[in-house]
Amino acid sequence: MARKVLRLSGGDARSFLQNLVTNDVGGIDHGLVWAALLTPQGKYLADFFLVADGDDILLDVDAGLAPGLAQRLGMYRLRADVRIEETEIVPATGLGDAPEGALPDPRHPALGWRAYDGRTGEADLTALRIKHVVPETGVELIPNETYPLEAGFERLHGVDFRKGCYVGQEVTARMKHKTELRKGLAQVEVAGEVAPGTEILAADGRAAGTLFTTQGGRGIAFLRFDRASGEMTAGDARVTFVPATRP
Repeated sequence: MARKVLRLSGGDARSFLQNLVTNDVGGIDHGLVWAALLTPQGKYLADFFLVADGDDILLDVDAGLAPGLAQRLGMYRLRADVRIEETEIVPATGLGDAPEGALPDPRHPALGWRAYDGRTGEADLTALRIKHVVPETGVELIPNETYPLEAGFERLHGVDFRKGCYVGQEVTARMKHKTELRKGLAQVEVAGEVAPGTEILAADGRAAGTLFTTQGGRGIAFLRFDRASGEMTAGDARVTFVPATRP
């Protein structure tokens, strides 16, 4: 998917982001940080990678979300010493160990590396995303709808519960301290052809979730876990929950 890289510069850039996003921005001193900006109600708006570039911070985000994200960050800026600019940087991705100048993907070791130094390359992560239940912007991650913990952000190192306040923090913390999430992304087995976004029905006909990315007989689905037992259906396809992959 097309990406856009924004540059945040100015003396307050780090503290500015630290007060807004789900993860600890200080992690950029050691590598890539994956984080999200949420609504005050704790719902997902955009996810992105943060990387240090000298004193500046590069923000790697889905190109379709970049204009709205830049605008919202500008609204939060107020009097902070922060400049937000688009760049022409094109992120490169690859599998395996990170070569010199590249950085490991912080979500899961299997997802390889990302680089911002002008090299080219784009890895197909679909099968790996399904295997490790890693959501994709605009597919499993839906602005103003998705809750980050239901999307696996804690498991994928996208939220830090020790960093203090950020936008949507109170709702996210309450969900963290529930005894168990009742809904969330999980891996499923899929027998048959089905379009992304198709509703999943439980054996008794009740709505059980939505099927998203699929490939090679496996998929990522958003499920109500109390209804995700036995053989379910999504259109003409048969769907079976793989319990080990729930959040």
